[in-house]
Amino acid sequence: MAIIVAFVGQKGGVGKSTLSRALATSATRAGLTVRTADLDPQQATITVWAQARNRQKVSPPIQVERFTSVKQALESAEGEELVVLDTPCAISDEIAEVAAQAVLLVQPTSPTVDDLYPAVLVFHALERLGTPREKLAFALCRTLADEEAADARAYLEGLGFAVLAGDIPERLEYRKAMNQGRAITEADQEDLKARAETMMTDLLARARRPLPTPIRDFDDQRSVTA
Repeated sequence: MAIIVAFVGQKGGVGKSTLSRALATSATRAGLTVRTADLDPQQATITVWAQARNRQKVSPPIQVERFTSVKQALESAEGEELVVLDTPCAISDEIAEVAAQAVLLVQPTSPTVDDLYPAVLVFHALERLGTPREKLAFALCRTLADEEAADARAYLEGLGFAVLAGDIPERLEYRKAMNQGRAITEADQEDLKARAETMMTDLLARARRPLPTPIRDFDDQRSVTA
C-alpha cells in the first residue's frame, strides 16, 4: 500500500508546492517509486515546474499529473510506494478525504503570527474531524533568521504539534533552482541543499512510521470548518 503524504493549508505562498517538489525528488533519489499529484489545476504550479524540469533534462525525471479530486488521484495510483499530494490553498470538505487517506499531513508556514495563527486553526479543525495529532506536522518555511525559526518552533511545539526538522530560509538560490526545474534539495549552494535535505529526511522518516489509527473510508467524512 502506498505511503500518502499531503501538503495542506489555507494560505498561498507558504511552501506547499516547494516542499511537494522537494519530497518527490528526494524520495525518487532514495529509490522509491513516486506519484506526484497536482490538485490545483488552475495554478498547476508543480505541473509547470515538471515541464521545466523535462525541458532542462534534469535527472531524475519527476512525473507530475493534474487531478480535479483527491479520490481521482488516489484511484489512479498504480503500485507506487509514495504518493505526494499538493493540495489547493483552501480548506474544504475534500481535505477530509486527504486526512482520511494520508499517513502524514504537512502544513508549511512562515514564522510570522499572520501565518502561524491560521495554520494552527487548520490543524485544530482537522483534529475535530478525528485526525490524530500524530498525522500532523508543521514545516517552517520562508524564515529570515535562526532566532525567528526557533521562536516559531517553540510556539508550535508548545501547543503540542510536531515540527519537521530544520527550516527553509528565504533564499534567491532556492528560487533559481526551482525556476530551472530543480527542487530546493538540488540547489547549487551546498549548505542550502543540506538544510532542505534535513527536512526531507525527517519527513520521510515520519511518513514511514506505522499509522496511528485505521484509515477511514471515503464515505465516512464530515465537513471541515476551521
